[in-house]
Amino acid sequence: MIQTLGIALVPFLVAGQDLQSGNRPLLFSANEVTHDKKSGIVRATGNVEVSHEQRVLIANSVTYNQIENVVTATGGVSLLEASGNVLFAETMKLTGDLKDGIIRDLRIRLSDNSRIAATGARRSAGISTEMRNAVYSPCQDCADQSDDKPLWQLKAKKVVHDEKEQVIEYTDAYLELFGVPIAYIPFFYHPDPTVKRKSGFITPSFGSSSALGPTLSTPYFFDIAANKDLTITPTFTSKERVHLAAEYRDIGPNSRLESDTSITLDSNDDLFGHIDTKYRKNVNDVWRMGIDIQRAIDDTYMRRYKISSRPDMTTRAFGEAFKGRDYLKIDSYYFQGLQETDDPGEIPIVLPMLDFSHISRPNRLGATNSITANALALTRTDGNDTKRLSLGYGWHLPRIGSLGEVLDVNLSIRGDMYHVTNLVNSNGQGSNKGISGRIHPQASVNWGYPMSNSRGRVTQTLEPLASLIISPYGGNPNDIPNEDSVDFEFDDTNVFSENRFTGLDRVEGGPRLGYGIKWGAYGQNGGSSSLFVGQSYRIKSDDTFGPGSGLEDNFSDIVSRINISPGKYFDLNYRTRLSHEDLSPSKNEVQLAAGPPALRATTNYVFFESQPNSEFGGRDELSGSIKSQLNRLWRGSLSGRYNLQEEGNLQAIALNATFECECFTFSTTLKRDFFVDRDLKPSDTILFQLTFKTLGESKFGVSKDG
Repeated sequence: MIQTLGIALVPFLVAGQDLQSGNRPLLFSANEVTHDKKSGIVRATGNVEVSHEQRVLIANSVTYNQIENVVTATGGVSLLEASGNVLFAETMKLTGDLKDGIIRDLRIRLSDNSRIAATGARRSAGISTEMRNAVYSPCQDCADQSDDKPLWQLKAKKVVHDEKEQVIEYTDAYLELFGVPIAYIPFFYHPDPTVKRKSGFITPSFGSSSALGPTLSTPYFFDIAANKDLTITPTFTSKERVHLAAEYRDIGPNSRLESDTSITLDSNDDLFGHIDTKYRKNVNDVWRMGIDIQRAIDDTYMRRYKISSRPDMTTRAFGEAFKGRDYLKIDSYYFQGLQETDDPGEIPIVLPMLDFSHISRPNRLGATNSITANALALTRTDGNDTKRLSLGYGWHLPRIGSLGEVLDVNLSIRGDMYHVTNLVNSNGQGSNKGISGRIHPQASVNWGYPMSNSRGRVTQTLEPLASLIISPYGGNPNDIPNEDSVDFEFDDTNVFSENRFTGLDRVEGGPRLGYGIKWGAYGQNGGSSSLFVGQSYRIKSDDTFGPGSGLEDNFSDIVSRINISPGKYFDLNYRTRLSHEDLSPSKNEVQLAAGPPALRATTNYVFFESQPNSEFGGRDELSGSIKSQLNRLWRGSLSGRYNLQEEGNLQAIALNATFECECFTFSTTLKRDFFVDRDLKPSDTILFQLTFKTLGESKFGVSKDG
């Protein structure tokens, strides 16, 4: 007896025979379904959908043999998997649970929209698809190809997608780029789209340098846990022995650990290596702690092995607490200088340094009280040792007047006590040791009168500013060392500061007046321009600030800042310091960026004279870059840095070209580095970087000293 049902999108249940899924029925939906109970054959035609568990089969026509437990689908067949993969074919012959079967002319769209095509395939247990004469590519619209070939693809005689192991394996494969075979791979595998991270080899990198010769790096990634991983990278060189590097990462609910280490034994049996570890932990709602360990066995090792070009390394351990309006930090530092001019004996060890700050709640007048404390122990193997204790109290009252003027009144007093040994006198002869100290009271009033005017689509602001600070003269005797106030610079950011020295070791004394004006214009579409000009006046000039500081006379140099940004295609920032006598510049900083992404240029110019008692010399330097987004796929850049001092010389130059689309990136960089330090010489480097989506990234670089 044959039953014919003409239905539209109405479920039709058929009990399958001994299905592996636990005798669960198939659910049919079709324009027409016929069921021959005698032969056990169900035929469905017209917009057929067959569902079983989380799989859905769609076709023009489906025949289900209940006795043989076989589903045969023809005409526009697609099989939707629970993983998100979709299989397409003109004909599929599957078991009743839709897990096993044979498919001709198969096409697969994976969950990340990557695609596989094969002349034939066999499905097994719903977790493995073995394909023959298959092609794989994640490319869709990467480049204009007249022959409709993807930009790159993998062709293989045999491809197996193992969904249980989450890998796609290739046997006897070729990698094609622009339709041209560029590599033969006897066996290869990569994770399927369901994998976020998985243990295995990462694409190797190749290189060459004058110091190491040709090199090969073969990283291996260990997926330890969802929040932990380890990457081990052995690098084989022709001139030296194997170099081993490791990167470990661990992210916990309240902590984070990142560690980079390396080690090698060179051809002379000398051991080299480094460690760069950063650990942070939120102990509780109040306390946070951290440890940084940075150390290199040799000063030039990291530059020679292309690990890093940093000039120094800092080891640090600290703990800090935040509670209400209180803050406490316990800190320690150990430094390693990596440049030839660094003297290890003069580099300080800071152990410990304590900082405490408390700010009271505002009283009924709005005033607040503050307490600060600092303790420092600083030692050297060759040079002066310093121990410091500093205690301070402050009172702060902000007010807004009836006319809109803004007032800040501050009263403070600070006491510093020092114990020093081997402190060299200012004349460079002899040394001091013992206990010294000072008490430094201070009062200040800051005044501002902000005004605003809107007209049309532009709002302008104008604010005259002034500050009066009174404190006793002196305060910096020769028996107080200068450890944290060495690098001083007078500019637009500290013209109104109560103490223009950084740190605590130097204080600014005597009555002084600061004054300036600030103007701004702001458009409704985001454009803006601003100007600031300021100067200070000291009633008495003394030796608090040295020659060339800009503050050595009664009237200070004039400091200014200009920002012009009418839109997103132009941005100018200019900062300067001009002599109060003849307006000659002692400092100029220019940052300019202009142009759309198709052609955007940036320029940075820095000029400043050497500051008194600073370990840094003056600079006169020009740097810049030109970047161009040529089209959707291509971009390029040119950058350089030029030293304008004395006869002038080029410091660095780099040229880059990059092709990038949704499945492939190719980048090449050519650069010259003029850095010189002991066994490090100026070098020319060319670097090629290829990134194949879903496969990985490969690098090849050549560096040559010259």
